[in-house]
Amino acid sequence: MAQSKLCTWILLIISISLFSPIPSVDASIHEYRMESFSQKSKAFFFHGGREGLYASKPQQTSSSSSTEKGKSFISFDSVTFVRTKESALKKNEMQQNTGVVEAIILEVKDRDRIGGAFLKSDVICCNRSLSENGSCKLGEVIIHKNPDNFDWPKRIKTAFEGNKEEAKMDIEEIEIKSTGMYYLYFMFCDPELSGTLIKGRTVWKNPNGYLPGKMAPLMTFFGIMSLAYLLLGLGWFLRFVQFWKDVIQLHYHITVVIALGMCEMAVWYFEYANFNSTGRRPMGITSWAVTFSSVKKTVSRLLLLVVSMGYGVVRPTLGGITSRVLLLGLIYFVATEALELVGNLGNINDFSGKTNLFLFLPVACLDAWFILWIFSSLSKTLEKLQMRRNMAKLELYRNFTNALAMSVLLSIAWIGFELYYNAADPLGELWQIAWIIPAFWNLISYTLLVVICILWSPSRNPTRYAYMEETGEDSDEEGIALTSGAGDVERKERKVSSVIGEDLEEDKRE
Repeated sequence: MAQSKLCTWILLIISISLFSPIPSVDASIHEYRMESFSQKSKAFFFHGGREGLYASKPQQTSSSSSTEKGKSFISFDSVTFVRTKESALKKNEMQQNTGVVEAIILEVKDRDRIGGAFLKSDVICCNRSLSENGSCKLGEVIIHKNPDNFDWPKRIKTAFEGNKEEAKMDIEEIEIKSTGMYYLYFMFCDPELSGTLIKGRTVWKNPNGYLPGKMAPLMTFFGIMSLAYLLLGLGWFLRFVQFWKDVIQLHYHITVVIALGMCEMAVWYFEYANFNSTGRRPMGITSWAVTFSSVKKTVSRLLLLVVSMGYGVVRPTLGGITSRVLLLGLIYFVATEALELVGNLGNINDFSGKTNLFLFLPVACLDAWFILWIFSSLSKTLEKLQMRRNMAKLELYRNFTNALAMSVLLSIAWIGFELYYNAADPLGELWQIAWIIPAFWNLISYTLLVVICILWSPSRNPTRYAYMEETGEDSDEEGIALTSGAGDVERKERKVSSVIGEDLEEDKRE
């Protein structure tokens, strides 16, 4: 009863997450919806976004479509500044320039060229004394041009006219000719413009599409992983069909994980491909990809846990802990789903680090709980097999334990690398290698699945991994079977054991 209720809840949550009406969200298009400027050192600024961009590709043809395809740029689309009525009424309608807002695009390595650092001053806006020295223009943001490329950092001015409340930027496209992490800021120095708001959008594009630079390699990676899961699934299917009379319930669980992994990688690939070609990220596709990923992560961990408990090998059921296993899986699914949704939205909409940390901690704690429970169960399973002197199964579980321990050690080392990466690169200068962080977790998950497929591969000799009923074995357990077919599996295993006489006698002697 508890098992069926938990399964119902899991299906309900998956259905809600997949079929709820969620609007489409912009991707490489950064939207500004009447947002305000912040003040710092007598300057007012608004962070318009940041992305890793590759340099435009050299053009060999003059066709417009070819030129657009290989071009990398940041374009301003309907960006409008709205000042307060009080500020506008103070100005004469006949004046042409009654306030200036500057859009500043810079590569992260040129960050020290904004402000008066090169003048040994901590000011951002040019004051009268600096203006008299000819170092800058009064009332503008101080920018020290790059001597190797005098056009950068880029400054685009937009002026208010007369006593109008709005000033609209000209539609402009800034081509990116150097690979790097680019930041966009909107700034003004006039205190009378305090309270000004910004609306509109900017579009950021790489030479091969709209995918942000740090995400672009992942599209290729997901394509390769889709093929890897397809090959694994094909090999598993052929083995499954060849020895279909000898399969056990655990083999069906492994099949489900392979199918989920295949769907997950394929959906992510098509989601990224759509993102790359359109510049927009429909939340319907993204929610499917995130949910497949969360379900696959949850089922993979549950598979590792039940295998470690010896399900189908040393015990026919999970007994009274079935409900606890499913409850842990349900909680993990909800926590992972929330983290993945925020993480994928945050690539564009810049969710705060506090939000990510708040959602990451429960997932980290649940992963730690899974690891502790898995190794605790493995220890008990190995001890039971050693007491029975079942050397074939003992060797099987020792190999599995070694592979699992190696993956945990690699994971701990990788977490250390992630912490170093995030601490050493707060500005995103290492954006070109950011894709390897999520790629590693997918690779290690796939590797563990391959190990399980090899160790528990269907064969003519199921006694090496299948549960065999013995006198007194688990006689005190009247637990609930993990699935309704557990009894059929046991009967099938007893039938197989009667055919293989020697293995049966060996197991009985145990």
